[in-house]
Amino acid sequence: MATAKADGKKALSKKGTEAGKHLRTAAAKEERKVEAQKGSDLKKGADRFEERAESANGKGPKT
Repeated sequence: MATAKADGKKALSKKGTEAGKHLRTAAAKEERKVEAQKGSDLKKGADRFEERAESANGKGPKT
């Protein structure tokens, strides 16, 4: 759980920092696995947003 610092910002706990690190590591591992199965890299950023919007509704993002 985060604790308040003197400057008003929240300090991350060591346990929370470690959990975040493990989550990012697991996500990267899963992404590499999916890319290997797919045979190409997954799209990133705006391209990925477009791709997911199209797969969700068949039309693309709302404008």
